[in-house]
Formats: sequence, C-alpha cells, structure tokens
Amino acid sequence: MTTTEPGSGADPGQWSGLGQLERDLVLTDEDFTQIRKLIYQRAGIVLAEHKREMVYSRLAKRLRHHGLIRFSDYLARLARQPEAREWEEFTNALTTNLTAFFREMHHFPLLAEHVRQASGPVRLWSAAASSGEEPYSLAMTLLESLGPKASDARVVATDIDTEALARARAGVYPIEQVRKLDEARVKRFFQKGKGRHEGFARIRPEVSSLVDFQSMNLLAPQWPVKGPFDAIFCRNVMIYFDKETQARILERFAPLLKPNGLLFAGHSENFSYISKVFRLRGQTVYTLASHR
Repeated sequence: MTTTEPGSGADPGQWSGLGQLERDLVLTDEDFTQIRKLIYQRAGIVLAEHKREMVYSRLAKRLRHHGLIRFSDYLARLARQPEAREWEEFTNALTTNLTAFFREMHHFPLLAEHVRQASGPVRLWSAAASSGEEPYSLAMTLLESLGPKASDARVVATDIDTEALARARAGVYPIEQVRKLDEARVKRFFQKGKGRHEGFARIRPEVSSLVDFQSMNLLAPQWPVKGPFDAIFCRNVMIYFDKETQARILERFAPLLKPNGLLFAGHSENFSYISKVFRLRGQTVYTLASHR
C-alpha cells in the first residue's frame, strides 16, 4: 500500500461545450454511500464526500468491463458474489499508489545508522509497499550500510493492491523516475533497458533478492508477517483511516518490533495522540514507549 491512498484520476466522461460533464453511467447518492461503506469495511479507507468524482472515474472502468451502465447493478453483483475476484478489483480501483524512491529522504540516514548498530540479521517491513519503490529503497540502504552482511537481511513488503504488487515484483520503472536518484545509486542498483525495454530501468537482482512481496490487508484479523522487525515503514497510509482504526493497527505493530525498533510514519501523520505504545523519537519516527 505503498503508500496506499485514494486520489483523483482522469474522468472517463466527455466534456461538453458548456464545461458540464456528460456521464454515461448512473451513480446515485445511495450508490456512493454504499461504496464508501464497502471500502471502509474492506480496507479501512475513509472516503470523504468530495471523492465522488474519483469514485466514478475509478469504478467506471469496472462497470464498462462488465457491460453495466448503473453502479447499483455493479454493487448488486458484488453483493451476490462475496468471494468473487471482483472484490479485489473493486479495492484496487479505489486505491492509488503515490510513492517514489527514497521518498522522505530524511528517514534513510537514520535507518542506515540503526541497521549498522543492529545485532543479528536485520529485518525490515514495508507495510504499504505499493509499486515497490519504498521496499527497494530499504534494500538499497541495507546494501549501502551493511555491505556483504546485507545478504542476511530481509525486507518484507506488503500491500492490499495486488496490481501494484505485480508491478513491484517486476521491478521495472520508467527511466525518468530512476534519474531522480543520484548517479552512483542508479549505476549500482539498476539495469538500463535496451531495445524494446528502452526508456525503462530494472532493479538489479542483488536488490530484489532481499525483498519478499506479499498481499496483505492491514484490517485482516490475521497478518501473514511475523516479527520481530528492526523497523516498520507505514508511511502516508494511516491518514486514510479513522482514529479508531489507526489505534488498532498501531497496537498490532508494537509486538512485531524489536525492543529498540523504529516505526517510520509519513510527513503528515502524528501518532503521539493516537497511541500510548509509541513515543516520538525524531521527525515522524517513533519507538516503543516502553523502551527507554
């Protein structure tokens, strides 16, 4: 989940000369209310009232795929098939993955110092892996910080969006995205595409071999990941949950961290008033409150 966050998308409708959107699909107030309820139940995402346009744009593709013109028919189909794979498509459609390599750069020097001081094999968890930029950034940091010892380290990367995870596993990115990194990292950690792969870069095997991707819903009653971790990255995700959900997830993070483990949050997230199990250690970085 990557960062996993709802966002705006290109509206598939047509613009008239008066600037009014001509819709070919029917989304009623009741449909929108039901969609908000379903995505909250399934992924904990709280969709605000102003996200109606985004909902229309994202789910319109699914309606057209099934040859439907009314959202109510699509929702009825979901209700009739509680185990259908379409539920995964529904969740993927309402989840956007905004991420980048070494996003929020100030976290990585602290992580590097933390893993250098760690005892035993280092384990990190990227809890919103999205399309892979964050977990691969963690793996690069391990290689830079630990040298040959990095081969014993692991990055567990999870996300609810299965399409994003598929892109993450492929590890192929537009060259423009990679060029934002410094030249030494590009040369060391990427392979430049040629021929039909021109314009793309692929993560080198020594980086990808450190990362294990898994599909996971943070709201699921059971998590497939097992601790302890030296650090958990869950950045720019909690802001889309209500405070009750945030607190519940934070309570579940705590026992998965080593006693001196670190929890990295996003730039606009503040956990101090949500949970008493963590205390602020630095800029959007937390440690267990019981560890002094």
